[in-house]
Amino acid sequence: MKQAWEDLGSEYESSSSVLIGDADCTVEQELCQEQGVKGYPTIKYFPAGEGREGKPYQGGRDMGSLQKFVKDTLEVKCDINSKEGCTDKEIKFIDSMKEKASADRQAQIARLDKMKGDKMKPELKQWVMQRLSILRSMEA
Repeated sequence: MKQAWEDLGSEYESSSSVLIGDADCTVEQELCQEQGVKGYPTIKYFPAGEGREGKPYQGGRDMGSLQKFVKDTLEVKCDINSKEGCTDKEIKFIDSMKEKASADRQAQIARLDKMKGDKMKPELKQWVMQRLSILRSMEA
């Protein structure tokens, strides 16, 4: 299970809509109590816009099951051309970056690539990854 979880995290590391993380409940006792974690390992997922309380994951613990769940349930793709699947925030960013030169977009990619390894709130990390995904799509 641990290896599948780590592999899943690596696969979605650059995702703009999925953040795979873990918490050590021997250290993060308050968080685990808030989330109702009683056994280990416990997997919870947090759909966008549905609050801070995680929903219990009941599927398989192998890599294939985890990948299918994330793809079918959590992953959101923003199409930069049709803007289908994009949030209002992403659309505004797309519109502003389309006006920029490729060199400016490349500079933004470099800046955001440096930021993505920094410690930050999950919402900010997700926005960094969303912008990277959009910019890389524009430069592809």
